[in-house]
Amino acid sequence: MRIVRYSRQESIRYGIVDEKEVVELAGDPLFAGFETTGERIPLAEITLLAPSIPRSKIIGIGKNYRDHAAEMGGEAPAEPLMFLKPNTSVVGPNDAIVRPTQSSRTDYEGELAVVIGRVAKNVPAEQALEYVFGYTIANDVTARDLQSSDGQWARAKGFDTFCPLGPSIETEFDLDAGARIVTRVNGEVRQDGPISDMVHSVPEIIAHASAAFTLLPGDVLLTGTPAGIGSFDAGDVIEVEITGLGILRNTARNA
Repeated sequence: MRIVRYSRQESIRYGIVDEKEVVELAGDPLFAGFETTGERIPLAEITLLAPSIPRSKIIGIGKNYRDHAAEMGGEAPAEPLMFLKPNTSVVGPNDAIVRPTQSSRTDYEGELAVVIGRVAKNVPAEQALEYVFGYTIANDVTARDLQSSDGQWARAKGFDTFCPLGPSIETEFDLDAGARIVTRVNGEVRQDGPISDMVHSVPEIIAHASAAFTLLPGDVLLTGTPAGIGSFDAGDVIEVEITGLGILRNTARNA
């Protein structure tokens, strides 16, 4: 199923995409299941929002593609390298990415995002996918100059608008189907790599993260970016496309 979160008539709702319509759900499917109201709304009449706003946390995984680790000047870590982004960094499809005045270089990082579906603690990798609600697309926006100067990543990756998510959550995404991450800036391809190139797999990431943190429904894990990172400027349109998940599109502006 393809789940969306959207606004309509000044209220926020959830629905299941059925071709060019949305079947409205009675509530947040993470907590209320998939009961529908029976109402069907044309997609053209809704405004898509970030499909999940984590109530707890966003966990990022750094340098999880060897070619990206190499372009950053090092090797891929032996264990998943975790960092946190605040939930206030989340925006949805077509929302603006705001380039902060504190930074002179903001970078895109197209990534596969995993949405946790139930409480997970000390989950073995063999059972990890049982705790996944679905998958969506993320742009792990980074103030690259601040990442270097700060010596840690909280500010560089945590500004408001630095975690676009969307356009939907796909509950039946196949990790082994050969999906690729493609990032474009103003239509020009900047990143193009298969998710199979991850150093640490989605089950391994969930196991590693849940050994440190209790994962709660709605928490989001960002699984790393392939090579080809680079900067963008105000007015640029950044698109991240993942096979089977659609396209996440945002335009940048200065603060």
